[in-house]
Amino acid sequence: MTKEKLTIFDTTLRDGQQTPGVDFSLGEKIQIAKMLDELGVDYVEGGYPGANPTDTAFFEEKRTHKAIFTAFGMTKRSGVSSSNDAGLQALLKSKADAVCFVAKAWDYHVKVALGITNEENLQGIKESLKAAQAAGKQVMLDCEHFFDGYKANRNFALKVAKTAFDSGADWIILCDTNGGTLPHEISAIVEDVLNIVPSKNLGIHTHNDTGNAVANTLAGIRAGVRHIQGTLNGIGERCGNANLIILLPTLVLKKEFSDRFYLNVSHENIKKITYISKAFNNIINQYNNTQAPYVGASAFATKAGIHASALLKEPETYEHIPPESVGNRRNVMVSNQAGKSNLISQLQTMGIHVEKNDERLDGLLQEIKEREARGYSYESATASLEMLARRRLGTVPDYFNVDSYRVAVERRFNALGEVVTYSEAVVKLMIDDETYHSVAEGNGPVNALDIALRKDLGRYQKQIEALQLVDFKVRILNGGTTAITRVLIQSRDDKGNHWFTVGVSPNIIDASFIALIDSIRYRLFHENGNTL
Repeated sequence: MTKEKLTIFDTTLRDGQQTPGVDFSLGEKIQIAKMLDELGVDYVEGGYPGANPTDTAFFEEKRTHKAIFTAFGMTKRSGVSSSNDAGLQALLKSKADAVCFVAKAWDYHVKVALGITNEENLQGIKESLKAAQAAGKQVMLDCEHFFDGYKANRNFALKVAKTAFDSGADWIILCDTNGGTLPHEISAIVEDVLNIVPSKNLGIHTHNDTGNAVANTLAGIRAGVRHIQGTLNGIGERCGNANLIILLPTLVLKKEFSDRFYLNVSHENIKKITYISKAFNNIINQYNNTQAPYVGASAFATKAGIHASALLKEPETYEHIPPESVGNRRNVMVSNQAGKSNLISQLQTMGIHVEKNDERLDGLLQEIKEREARGYSYESATASLEMLARRRLGTVPDYFNVDSYRVAVERRFNALGEVVTYSEAVVKLMIDDETYHSVAEGNGPVNALDIALRKDLGRYQKQIEALQLVDFKVRILNGGTTAITRVLIQSRDDKGNHWFTVGVSPNIIDASFIALIDSIRYRLFHENGNTL
């Protein structure tokens, strides 16, 4: 039987940004788009050009190599021509390959939210799609509130979908905007829509307000949709969106779907899904859900006892898939073998090749576990993990040693009577048996430390001139003013390379300093005959 294609549309950078507390910077958007592109999704929706400076800047360049770079926006306003609608023109002038328009599919919203007639709403859909097509864009329509609209006025909801299809939309997406529709309702409504829109043009976009976003998406696929929208880790407004971190392994690894469909996301890339989930959480500064399906630390964990005994003999007894198929690992308290295998795999990605019987691995694995118990997390801070491994394996020099550092912070009134803070850092380094003493002021203690640390690195100074700190995230691990603090630092160079380092300490300044040192040593190592 010939398999059908399922098209994956990621809306993390647009719909996911509506999550409370999530606000992507331009650098973060670029980083996430690259990650999604490498994963193999078909569409990366980047936001709404013209809506805010970040999204506008993001669409000044095409940000994907393989995925279709997609802009989101509303259909044109009623009473204004396409050429005079500023929002529509921003979409058409962007570097996007495709435009995903949103239009009301519930007549109640057409009247109350837009204040126009149903016919004016349909006319806006037609003209917007035609304008985007004329501009050379692929076009699709998100039918907002489709399922609620269908239940309130079936004929109008279907007319919205048919208008989009008749106007040449590549995809017509049925949106469960309020997230209240249940799987059996999804199935019945999708089957009805198939009478006017074929599977090859039909998509689904679900929200998780009843905890059914993934189930509703799977119900939609089984009923006939072939385009799936969702977000990384299911982020999104209110209770979130359909979680691609759950959907993608399900579609690739579960026979009901893998026997019928194929995706651009390969089996090999699905092995990266655990890493992607955790790296993304680090970017948005959220905790990893230990019980997350497929990717959580407990997803394949079993305590010692009868379950563990059976699991060690026959993993299939308590595992629905092999954990390594999603880049996760089995966590059985009586065995460290899986941990060593996983470590070897991670080291190989860094260009570090170690035999499984190398005695140094046991010590390295033990040190990693001890550090993780103290609060370190290496899922995204792979540069710190690499430096730790190379130190243990004796393949990286220290380059410099920190003899001491001191930071002073003063809060005072300036001549205008305004409260200001003043930060100064002093760092004493040893390089080639020589002492280097640097003093610097900065915008806060960490910035002052960073400037002082990099002010004079002797013969290495030229190699760190292009080093920049891009981001700085702090996480309090156990509450209170005596809490352990974890700091994650993102760095980059002039060639576009990005890397993350981590530091942990009861002192936030010291945690930051540890991460800073790792970042500089990582840069120096790869500037001295190695490749980033």
